[in-house]
Amino acid sequence: MNATLGSGPDPTPPHVRRDTAVPASGAAAGTDAVPVRQRLAELRGAAVAPHPMDARALAALAANPGCERRALLDGAGVNKTVLAQALGSPAAYGQSQFAFMRGNAFEARVKSDGGTELLRLLGAPDPAEARTPDVSAAGPEGRTARTALALRDATAQKAWTLLDHPMLALEVAGTPAYLEPDAVVVHPDGRWTVVEIKSFPMLDGSADPAKVGAAARQAAVYVLALERVAEKVAGAEVEHRVLLVCPKDFSNLPTGSMVDVRKQRSVTLRQLGRMRRVEELAAALPPGTTFDPARGAEELVAAVEAVGAAYAPECLSACELAFHCRGRARDAGAVEALGRGVRGELGGLTTVAAVLDAAEGRAGDPSDPTVAALRRAAALRAEALRGVG
Repeated sequence: MNATLGSGPDPTPPHVRRDTAVPASGAAAGTDAVPVRQRLAELRGAAVAPHPMDARALAALAANPGCERRALLDGAGVNKTVLAQALGSPAAYGQSQFAFMRGNAFEARVKSDGGTELLRLLGAPDPAEARTPDVSAAGPEGRTARTALALRDATAQKAWTLLDHPMLALEVAGTPAYLEPDAVVVHPDGRWTVVEIKSFPMLDGSADPAKVGAAARQAAVYVLALERVAEKVAGAEVEHRVLLVCPKDFSNLPTGSMVDVRKQRSVTLRQLGRMRRVEELAAALPPGTTFDPARGAEELVAAVEAVGAAYAPECLSACELAFHCRGRARDAGAVEALGRGVRGELGGLTTVAAVLDAAEGRAGDPSDPTVAALRRAAALRAEALRGVG
């Protein structure tokens, strides 16, 4: 994409290389080099269109930065839902139809009357006077360019402006990710505020911390993409506090809260920098590796297992391959299946069998604090069971 605002903002972060070439799978560095995009196309299948990466996917990557499997699959544009079905482990991950309809109805309520209620939550003195430019266009590239022009014009006009479902872009591992926030509001002083509308309730001024955290990670991706546009607009500044709009208590009335996403933004920025490793992961795969869902289940399992994963129970609510990874972790007796906290406490003991052997004195160094704690816990358990008997 062109770097000028007239044709849309350049979605390439400064730390991502655009034309890097990587060796073919199994080849030594510097031999049989192919462009990254071509290599990733081979991974997902010659006839398979790339699955677009959205803000939810980028936020999930930031939440689990150690998962090389997800980094490679998302970077290659592999549709993980289809892949999970081909592996025989379809995911239950996703939003129910009822929740989807409820969310759309609430968003329509918030944006009714030209977004008057939404602008009021941000402190606009006369929301009815705010501008609401049309950012629709043909294709994501056209919408991205139209959004950039609307943001530049609104900043120059120094007027309250509401952009409904603008289109932003970031380039990740050589592939543009097109992002669509619920809304972006331009203040008269040149500040740009991301608006995230969610249908979970805000009870007595507070909401579920897990849901708020997920919304903050998603909004941080929008902030990063918006900063790419603001770099080319004089007087523009992207706020690092986003407006989270939720139903108030048990009603359908909207209420808002400003959420600071600086931490989430920093984490996401670091993870985007690590996405350069996708080319290295692709080059390290065995020759002929592909995630094409048309291949047999055994071949797909081998391809998926060739890339390391960092499974944790939290993946069940964020990744389409979570059921496959959980099954593999359980089969291997990996302690990761019990949670990241447990894994961190056990140090070098990586399997359930090793933990039990250490606890029962069959293995392990007694001077190791982890082993000593396990044996102490086993002794207390045995004592408690004797008392019950």
